[in-house]
Amino acid sequence: MAKPPLRSHLRLERPPFACIALLLQGGGALGAYQAGVYQGLAEANLHPDWIAGISIGAINTAIIAGNPPEKRIERLRSFWEGISADPWFWGADHIRAAMLPGDEARSLFNQASATRALVSGAPGMFQPRLPSPWLQPKGSPEATSYYDTKSLRATLERLVDFDRINAGVPRFSVGAVNIRSGNFVYFDNTTHRIGPEHVMASGALPPGFPAIEIDGEFYWDGGLVSNTPLQWMLECHDRRDTLAFQIDLWSARGELPGNMLEVMVREKEIQYSSRTRANTDHFAREQRLRNALATAVEKLPEELRHLPEFAPIIAGQDRSVYNIVHLIYRARHYEGHAKDYEFSRLSMEEHWQAGHRDATRTLRQPEIYERPPRHEGVFVFDVLRDAGD
Repeated sequence: MAKPPLRSHLRLERPPFACIALLLQGGGALGAYQAGVYQGLAEANLHPDWIAGISIGAINTAIIAGNPPEKRIERLRSFWEGISADPWFWGADHIRAAMLPGDEARSLFNQASATRALVSGAPGMFQPRLPSPWLQPKGSPEATSYYDTKSLRATLERLVDFDRINAGVPRFSVGAVNIRSGNFVYFDNTTHRIGPEHVMASGALPPGFPAIEIDGEFYWDGGLVSNTPLQWMLECHDRRDTLAFQIDLWSARGELPGNMLEVMVREKEIQYSSRTRANTDHFAREQRLRNALATAVEKLPEELRHLPEFAPIIAGQDRSVYNIVHLIYRARHYEGHAKDYEFSRLSMEEHWQAGHRDATRTLRQPEIYERPPRHEGVFVFDVLRDAGD
């Protein structure tokens, strides 16, 4: 087993919030960044009360929620080392690193690694269908995806205690899309009994992966509609003072592309970033309005508060406060268009280390733990961007 990142030695008291939330975006092979971020949170003694994810974020969510705190890093390592195992490809990590002194060589290595994943799959996650789905009879499950994900179910059953998830602590949510209706659905352990199929549904990205059947309905990857669970957390009626860590694998900000490869990269980034900051800003405005309503309700005479005409105003008030902390993976320019399906061990370790490093730097900023005043309602932080990183 590869050595985990160095510990941050940062230990915090519980911040003054009723809920700590961890929100994990989709992004395939980039998801090792989220595992590194989680390691930083765990080392700082910040254990989430609510974990929500989409796609690869759903898998990380299940591994975290489905294990006791002392086992979570070990199980995340087991998953990421398993799917990045490539025993016949380019030798050991230290040899590969020595062979890649420049960005051009590294870009070629990444392209070769991504091609290997397309041809051979990723161990314990997905394998190519043989024969091709184009040669399968119409209507058969094998005719609708390029890869088989049965091995992912076995991996989840090995690494995740679903009884622990269904015990309800921490809260667990993963998003998927109902293929027939096109509606976005969240599978939540407050409303569903969670199994491997719910996690697999959240990551069933077509046409690569097959639809997952749950209770007679079929589901695809939640990222087709929204690649971040932020909106789900913000719109839930169980409103509590919340410190939320939003871990994004795609940056909404970027440079103007200069060639077709850069166009393909930028298209993915915009498509899957899911307007996280715009949604956050919209929520902040709404929360200020709900706080203002609460102030107005306090000034209403008691006899008016029970009139039916005022019921919508009473229901709309809310004094909850939120700190939303963004950590966004900043891809290196040599990673290219295939970075979300480039599963080499070398890249996995880089992503994990980047997440751990970014979490450690972010968690050392005292302002992220300070509650917003009630009239503000929401503080939003992107510590690394604000620092110019």
